[in-house]
Amino acid sequence: MTKIGLVSLGCAKNLIDSEMILAMFTGPDYAFTDDPSQADLIIVNTCGFIEPAKKEAIETILEMTAYPNAKLIVTGCFVERNLEELKKSLPEVLLWVPLKDYPKMHEIVGAFIGKNDIAPMDPLQRILSTPPYFAYLRISEGCDNFCSFCAIPYIRGRLRSRPIEEILAEARALKKHGVKEIALVSQDPMHYGKDFTLKKPDMLVLLKALEALSFYSVRLLYLYPDEITDEELTFIQTSKTIAHYFDIPIQSASDNVLSLMNRRGTQDSMGRLFRKIKALMPEAVLRTTLISGFPGETEKDQEETLRFLEEVRFDHLGDFAFSKEEGTAAYALPHQVETAVKEKRREEIMTLQRKISYEQNKKRVGEVMEGLVTGYDEKRKLYSLRSYWNAPDDIDGNIFFSSPAKIENGDIAKVKITSCFIYDLMGEKI
Repeated sequence: MTKIGLVSLGCAKNLIDSEMILAMFTGPDYAFTDDPSQADLIIVNTCGFIEPAKKEAIETILEMTAYPNAKLIVTGCFVERNLEELKKSLPEVLLWVPLKDYPKMHEIVGAFIGKNDIAPMDPLQRILSTPPYFAYLRISEGCDNFCSFCAIPYIRGRLRSRPIEEILAEARALKKHGVKEIALVSQDPMHYGKDFTLKKPDMLVLLKALEALSFYSVRLLYLYPDEITDEELTFIQTSKTIAHYFDIPIQSASDNVLSLMNRRGTQDSMGRLFRKIKALMPEAVLRTTLISGFPGETEKDQEETLRFLEEVRFDHLGDFAFSKEEGTAAYALPHQVETAVKEKRREEIMTLQRKISYEQNKKRVGEVMEGLVTGYDEKRKLYSLRSYWNAPDDIDGNIFFSSPAKIENGDIAKVKITSCFIYDLMGEKI
């Protein structure tokens, strides 16, 4: 019996890859373990998006080399991006598998461990690592946007939309296995289908098809702001399945910085989009991501972004100091911002957001939210709930609630919000 241990780092797209890798080892001679000291084979699936992710990957690899009885395989985005450098700096790793070798990974790994019964990676064959009531569903791979700060097109390649029939087959299989909520994953979801040359289903066609499958909830993540159409918004407004949750990373609200970032759209067009969403769906939840200290960003640009945040009032917001990444256009841009200034601007944004978040949360007091029960804190005697208000990636706040009766994870519950904190909501089951 060969015991397999796997460490998955990075985003939901990487997690899906890890779930496909696990499904390669479903024969009777394999078992999985969470204890690396018990593993015969350890696989580390790395992220290489920004410098902190690379650092985490290296630390994890070195940690796994402390288990000499296990053969160590390292794969993922970091390997794709820095293969030769990693081979030289980490000779303890005997097998590296970059993304381009995924189609023959079963053969490579089989030869490495002396086995011929490993299955190929297959998007329709995954061992879910998420709770049984939830799963991610990838609809495309790669990206065509080429934002100047982003290495994804160089790591994952150009946009490649999955055939709609394959996506729906996977969605039906997930629903059959008890999944109630799915989150659609793509670097640029609203660009889905733009790369098809013949038959052209687009995002609206896909959303309507998923609506027909009657999941409890379908959530969209990482929407590029200038690709959301009025038709799509109108459909989401009337949908019983698509969550009224809009995760739209804007990165900056300064036209100057947006141009330097090679982002389409302007502060004005983004403002119109968010006003349109709120006009159609006043209860809609808005989430965004920003980058502080982008090369060329000035104090005036920072002030513009702060004013925009005051105007739009996002429910959830994350901000990251600019990370200078080799191979991206932003790496060589002039007027790089000092680290201390990046952090100062980031803290200014997050200080404002803490105020906005608390004020937005106060408006939720008295509201009844329905969602999936996601856990129970024995010490605090409180359950947690995921409604349309908070996404499954632990970036948003939490909804905690009390219940006189026991509830199981994955049950649907209604909770009346009774109080709030800066990021979290408190309530009681009704």
